[in-house]
Amino acid sequence: MTDSTASSTPDLITEAVRYIKGEGKAPDTSELIDALLQAEKERKQTKQHYEYEQLIGQWRLGFVSGTRKVQPRPGASAVTTLGKGRFIPRFVRIAIAYEPLADDAQAGSGQVTNSVACGPIKLRLNGPTQFWQKTSSLGFDFTAMKVNLGAWSAYDGGLRGGSERDAAFKEQTLKDQAFFTFFLVEKDYIAARGRGGGLALWVRGER
Repeated sequence: MTDSTASSTPDLITEAVRYIKGEGKAPDTSELIDALLQAEKERKQTKQHYEYEQLIGQWRLGFVSGTRKVQPRPGASAVTTLGKGRFIPRFVRIAIAYEPLADDAQAGSGQVTNSVACGPIKLRLNGPTQFWQKTSSLGFDFTAMKVNLGAWSAYDGGLRGGSERDAAFKEQTLKDQAFFTFFLVEKDYIAARGRGGGLALWVRGER
């Protein structure tokens, strides 16, 4: 990573945020991934930690980077690397919302709602969260689901033994949970790396 690339990191991310909001042009996805990786590196170097209350609210997913397996050399074990990044199409709305339990964000416990809307199809997943401040990681599980086709409710109930998993979640450590580790938390956007290794960028939205 060159110094010139590092210095352009905030501008590239801000440009991506503006595009996700419907303004301006989309930056090059490979350059955006480099900018996010630089931001992640800087957070690790400064050892900056975030608070759960900074995540409270709704965030619209705008950019993701998957992962892929590659073999660095013949005979070597495959390793996981970042795949190509892509912006979420604007006709698909994917949003995630965090809220504390009993209006107590300091405790780090809360609820997550992940919603996907595409035309008349609306999917919503709910479940518990736990914030691990030492690593700025948010563990979560989805234990309930609601599906709507227009005004018709196709399903509204537990997901894979939801009540049992709700109870078990409270006793788990981070390594037992799905999680995001946040390396950028700003007023208008957040960015994190998922447990599987991919990157994601969200912009603040409205309920």
